[in-house]
Amino acid sequence: MAEAKEFKPLQELGAIALSETSELKFYVDEYKGHRYGSIRTFVKGDAYTGPTKAGVTLNARVLSETIPVLEQLPAEPAAGEDKELLRVPKKTGVELVVRVTLYKDTVGIDLREWVDEPEYKGWSKKGVRVPYKGLAAMVGYLRKMQALVANP
Repeated sequence: MAEAKEFKPLQELGAIALSETSELKFYVDEYKGHRYGSIRTFVKGDAYTGPTKAGVTLNARVLSETIPVLEQLPAEPAAGEDKELLRVPKKTGVELVVRVTLYKDTVGIDLREWVDEPEYKGWSKKGVRVPYKGLAAMVGYLRKMQALVANP
């Protein structure tokens, strides 16, 4: 029987714990000769340990537009409502949307793809939600990611 292929990114940059059994990992990977940054949910369990489908990829241009917007956020979240911060085109018909969101009485930063194509218009499943308390760590990981993606 063949062994399961282990997930091996080019370089792991760090992680933010979501629960005892899940975390967001920040890493750099390569696909078809192009480097990109990735934020993905990883789980640890009895049946499966590794990456999930929940995640988002970021190229150098998307990173260069996203980081300054996140750096402007206050250390403590403003109370209240969802707020869209940025929309960055990733490819034709797909944008990365950065928002501060309120979900189950907790504030987080949502990075999610918005699709606008003839067959579908709306949120895709590609995205992550980072707890607001992880903002400073996330910005630090994204800065490292940007340097590695821009200068392979």
